[in-house]
Parts: sequence; structure tokens; C-alpha cells
Amino acid sequence: MKVVPVIISGGAGSRLWPASRQSHPKPFLKVADGLSLIQHTVLRAASMQHVVELVTVTSTGHLFLTKDVFDELDSVVLPRTFLLEPEGRDTAAAVAAATVHAKATQGPDAVLCIFPADHMIGDLPAFQTAMNRAIEQAQQGRIATLGITPDRPDTAFGYIEADGEKVVRFVEKPNAETAKSYVASKRFFWNAGIFCFKAQVMLDEMAAHCPEVIDAVLDSYDNARVSHGEHVASVELSSEHFAMAPRISLDHAVMEKTHNLAVVPCEMGWNDIGSWNAMAELVAADASGNRIRGDVHVVDTVGSYISSDKRVIGTVGISDLVIVDSPDALLVASRDRVQDVKKLFEGLKAAGHEAHLLHSTVHRPWGTYTVLEESERFKIKRIEVKPGGRLSLQMHHHRSEHWVVVSGTAKIVNGDQELLLTTNQSTYIPCGHKHRLENPGNIGLVMIEVQSGEYLGEDDIVRLEDVYGRT
Repeated sequence: MKVVPVIISGGAGSRLWPASRQSHPKPFLKVADGLSLIQHTVLRAASMQHVVELVTVTSTGHLFLTKDVFDELDSVVLPRTFLLEPEGRDTAAAVAAATVHAKATQGPDAVLCIFPADHMIGDLPAFQTAMNRAIEQAQQGRIATLGITPDRPDTAFGYIEADGEKVVRFVEKPNAETAKSYVASKRFFWNAGIFCFKAQVMLDEMAAHCPEVIDAVLDSYDNARVSHGEHVASVELSSEHFAMAPRISLDHAVMEKTHNLAVVPCEMGWNDIGSWNAMAELVAADASGNRIRGDVHVVDTVGSYISSDKRVIGTVGISDLVIVDSPDALLVASRDRVQDVKKLFEGLKAAGHEAHLLHSTVHRPWGTYTVLEESERFKIKRIEVKPGGRLSLQMHHHRSEHWVVVSGTAKIVNGDQELLLTTNQSTYIPCGHKHRLENPGNIGLVMIEVQSGEYLGEDDIVRLEDVYGRT
């Protein structure tokens, strides 16, 4: 038997703003143990038996981030494949791509296990038991889905109605009264979005129920650009063909139509981290019901979730609030309105505000940069380059730059010069000069960059050469 875990990593996680941004979405958020949500998902997937390949479906723009967090997990040595979507077309297209790939690499009887990248599961043995049962169902030719036994009425989840292990129907998120009746009936389970099936079984179901999706994905996969490394492969799906796939969820495309579906009821400490209330559940409550992360000091404060990355937060006389502080944005919300944080995110996006897209610390394939201060004609950045990292050979039309090495060694191209600078050494790059920064050492390189000029936007970059394919 060949088992292929598939991690679906997409979406912006807009309900978890300001921690989640479009360029650094929810799967990459770290929890209390220092691991990110996607890292926890990888470790769970790797814990299953008979795993032959780990497949992750993500966007082209998030490939370097995803590779980095995978590389941090030294214990996971499975072959890895990244299927890169040129644009998001919802979960039906993502699952179709993974299924086409699994059949091509592992055969039609390979069992795929589909996992969202941003869930937490507290009981690993219970998860493994449920997955073993789901895989048994898949081997018998069924599509198996995990149904989470609800411990409360909740309007934030979809539900599955079941008669034993037979699925009766999928139900959209209900209102409060309907959710109460569902839980009382004991016939309904939360839909966790976790599925198991043989590759050929899913391809046949898609051919019957959503042929436009599978046809577009097949063409996109056949025309993909593939690159191989040691135990790692990237498959960049053809944008021209992938764009033809209808934008539809797997539930709507297949699960609500098929008669070949079985549910595996389970209780495994599942949390989909769909809001700040769900994130708060990962933090132990104090005697006043507060859940606190960071340097937080409270007086007469009850029932609140308060999180700070760096700054001190003090509260007096508040109750039932969510307060989340990040270096460049602050969220204050009532705990009964956390689902509406998505509206705030969409408003920022519609206004073109950078806070929906980027953190003050921005991740790049070569490392990170953090904006320390910015004014009309100058900007100061802290730049950190990973060992072996190399920025593109580039130039700017509207700004000059001054680079100062704080720690590490920098290999620099500045016009016709090639320099090797160490701590406290610097170089000035005039406007219009081609330049490049590289870390040739085996420790991190930290630099301060001072930009000055009439325009300091990130789009004033003319890339001449780039090892990450961004030219």
C-alpha cells in the first residue's frame, strides 16, 4: 500500500489579521510551542504508516516560505513534492492536481489523505486511529471523510449528517438554533475537510461530477514546468490551462454529489484555528478566564484574549475582548464579533492598504527585511540574508542606498566593483548602479540599509539576474 499525504496550503487567513497577511498567511503562524500550523500538519502526516511521498499544494509565491518551514523539520525525511498553483481556484482544483500527480508517480491505487495546512489536533493517537480507519475505507474503493464529534453547537463550521458510517448529506454553516438541534440529534459531525481516497476513485468521481475541473487540471499538469532536487520536486502548473478550472470547493464539486462516501466519526482535539477565539483556545486560561500571550499586565480584566509580539500591553476594567498587537498593526475586537475581522481585512484590501498584504518584516527567498523607519524621502531597513542567500542583481531609477554590515560577511557587487565587507564596514550605491548582495558565510548576515530618493516603492526594482526566477 502507498499512502500520499496531501497538504492544502492556500488562503489568506483573513480572520486572523493582523498576525496573518496575504503574503504570510495563516499556515505559517506559530503557536505556543514555536512550530507553525503547517509544521504541525507535516509532522502529523509523517506519523502515518506506509507514507511514500509528501505532497503540498501551494501558490508559486509561497514556495520559498513553505520550503523553509519544511527544512526546519529535521525529523521528516520523506520525498517532498510542491504543486504550485499560478492562482487560487479553490479546493476542487487543488485536490485534482494532487490526485493527478499521485496517480502519475505512485499509481492509480495510491491512497491520498487530504489535510488542510492550518488545523491543530491535540490527540495524535486518536488522529492516527481515525486515519487508519479512513485508509481502510479508501482501500475498499470509498471516499472517506473524518467527522468531528461536536462538543458544542457552533455556527462557524459546516456539518455532516450521517447514518452510522453512511453520509446522508453535507450542510452549510447553520444558524444557532439549527446548530443546537444538530448536536442534540447526535447524527451530525463537524466537517474537518480531511478526506482519504484512491487516486483513480477520485479521478472517476471528478470525471462524472466536475469534468471541467479535472480536464483543466490535467492539461495544466501535462504542461507544467518541473524541477528536481535531492528528494524534492517542484511542479509549476501551467497558468494558461489552470485558469480554465472553475473556482469551486471539493465539497460542492464532488462530496455533495457522490454516493460513494463514508464518514469516520472521531474525537481528537481538533481545532481549525478559524478565528481569534480558536487561537485563544491554544492558550491556558488564568483564574479570570483571560488567555494571555506576551508581556501583558491586567487589572480587573476578565474573559479576554490578549497577545503581544513585543510591546507591553496593559489593560484595566475590560471584559470579553480580543487584543492582538503586532509591530505594525493593532486589533481590538469583541470576542463575539471575531468572525467579522474578515470584513476589516477586506476593507484594508479594498483601500489598497499594505497592512492586508505585508508585515513590517517581509519574507523573501533569500531571507527577510524589516522596515525600521520611513519618511517621504528616506527609508531604513534591517536586512537579514540566510547563509548562501543571494539577492537579485538589480538597479533602481529613483533611489540610492547605503549598506552597513552589522554582523556576518557580505559579498557585494556595486557597479563594476566586487567587495567583501564585514562588521562595521559599508558601501554606498548611487542611483542607477547595478548591485547585488550575497551571504557567502555559514552564519546569518545582518545589514542596515538606508534608502534615500524621490520614490522608495518596492516596485522601483529592475532585476537583471535572479537565482529565484523573478526576472
